[in-house]
Amino acid sequence: MKVRRFEWAGATATATAVREWSAEAEPPVEVDSIGGLVREGGDAALLALTRRYDVSDGEISSLRVEPAEAAAALAAIDGGLREALETAAANIRAVAAAQLGEERRVDLPQGHSVRLREVPVGAAGLYAPGGRAAYPSSVLMTAVSAQAAGVERIVLATPPGPDGKVHGVTLAAAALCGIEEIYAIGGAQAVFALAYGTETIEPVDVVAGPGNAWVQEAKRAVYGTVGIDSLAGPSELMVIAGHDTEPEWAALDLCAQAEHGDGALVVAAVELHVLDAVAEATAGFAAERPGVSATAPLALVHVPDSSDAVDLCNAFAPEHVEIFEEDASLLAERITTAGCVFAGRWGATAFGDYAAGSNHVLPTGGAGRFTGPLGPGAFRRRISVVEIDHGAAASLAPVVEEIARAEGFSVHAESAMIRR
Repeated sequence: MKVRRFEWAGATATATAVREWSAEAEPPVEVDSIGGLVREGGDAALLALTRRYDVSDGEISSLRVEPAEAAAALAAIDGGLREALETAAANIRAVAAAQLGEERRVDLPQGHSVRLREVPVGAAGLYAPGGRAAYPSSVLMTAVSAQAAGVERIVLATPPGPDGKVHGVTLAAAALCGIEEIYAIGGAQAVFALAYGTETIEPVDVVAGPGNAWVQEAKRAVYGTVGIDSLAGPSELMVIAGHDTEPEWAALDLCAQAEHGDGALVVAAVELHVLDAVAEATAGFAAERPGVSATAPLALVHVPDSSDAVDLCNAFAPEHVEIFEEDASLLAERITTAGCVFAGRWGATAFGDYAAGSNHVLPTGGAGRFTGPLGPGAFRRRISVVEIDHGAAASLAPVVEEIARAEGFSVHAESAMIRR
């Protein structure tokens, strides 16, 4: 890891300095050319891009993965793994179901009503990272949320490995969720294909799921053509370390997130010796574990007190935050921008990454200031149903006339007044 200490300069200034430093090594990403190739070339362009970026040791001739292949993969996995996937899916489903809104009716003084109801989108495109690694957990997080929302058509895109095949565990998770429309495509080209469609792939209404910088930039580019969940990029973790923090536990949590790649890692500690102990343990663990990114940025911040640590968290808006404090639950109530908060020494982020039931598709890069975790709401849209009778129309028409004429829309005023 690359490590830097930051002097306390107030919550906002310190958070900004850490963000700017952690983003210094990120290469520029441009996806417009890929989008153009997919829109113009369709299936042929997707196959060419997949051969260029993903398949090096095998061949791929079809974008579609047949449901029978996924079913066979599910039947072939170890029984313990299947049980673990089923437990995780059940927990994710329970939390997702709790987020569904009920239909509501508002009766207003003029005698009319506005009824609010939610309906699922028609089709959801899910992205699960892949290639040289498998992410069945991302399949569960996205698919279960879309199913809880009531989406009828669910499409999974995930990159094949160098041999041209999607990893068996990823396919097993898809089969466990009952997904039958699976495509072996990844990266920005997968997002563009889901949004715009090709000869083989019908376009969807919403694209959701985590991915690298290319995937996130593609999601940004297609927003407006389709909906997106959020910009869930490289993993982030902030640790608020109190005096009773177990340095080894915190260090393992930081190293675990650095397995995802070069995300931002931050330790905010009130006591300097705690900060030093966590930094030393993290360096030791990282050196012994080859899967930990050598260039993941670890920022160390000596904060005046735990209240300042919370302020720093709210200014930084991390994807995950862990609170190693005796009053963790009280501090957690004050955190308003983190994607997911783990309150107390037992709550490692890894639980949320896999099986706690909370969703691991979370806002990164400070997006927690305006969005939250993936849930059924990403796949649903609200419809307003307005019911106005003659009495309500007579009461509301003069109000509409006044405002419409003030805005220069006289026909709006006539449209309302004719109903008096």
